[in-house]
Amino acid sequence: MGDSLELAPGCRYLPGFLDRAAQAALIAALEAVVAAAPFYTPRMPRTGKPFSVEMTNCGSLGWVADKEGYRYQATHPETGAPWPAMPPVLLEAWERLSGYPHPPEACLVNHYVPTAKMGLHRDEDERDTAAPVVSLSLGDTAIFRVGGAQRKGPTRSVRLASGDAIVLGGDSRLAYHGVDRIVAGTSTVLEDWLPGGGRVNLTLRRVTLPGTG
Repeated sequence: MGDSLELAPGCRYLPGFLDRAAQAALIAALEAVVAAAPFYTPRMPRTGKPFSVEMTNCGSLGWVADKEGYRYQATHPETGAPWPAMPPVLLEAWERLSGYPHPPEACLVNHYVPTAKMGLHRDEDERDTAAPVVSLSLGDTAIFRVGGAQRKGPTRSVRLASGDAIVLGGDSRLAYHGVDRIVAGTSTVLEDWLPGGGRVNLTLRRVTLPGTG
């Protein structure tokens, strides 16, 4: 698995968690996911302003955002079809990284074009916050920033390259975090799949409390 670095209490950074072969296997699995559940552009609640990233999901639940709010649901918001099953490669990553005895229910897949970013936010729509959020990066490097429980508190930044992983658990499970920018042209792994490349980030989440899902 390689070395890990604690960026904040409960926030682990694992550079090179996925080697090139593992990245290729994950991309092949994602091609099938996106064929069944195409990327769509989410929108901010109330204002309807579009996100700068495209999103899709796999697993029994998927996170969506629109003028009605943020929520998890079992179907794609545009096609109405159930989300595709989570590929085994993602379940294996969860087993290796999460330290949690129950499987993930959702994997949010974000596609960042070179101009996209993600403001500081917390992953707080899940009922089971005892489970960590496991994040995997593919493609161009991202400048990732993580802080604490307060939006205006101190933060720390790290460059997430293709194959890197982040685990937000413990005291950092509800930490504010975001992506300040994408460093275009730093990876070629996505070019055969997504025109223009960019970055794909996958976040594995447990949504419901064990025994209630």
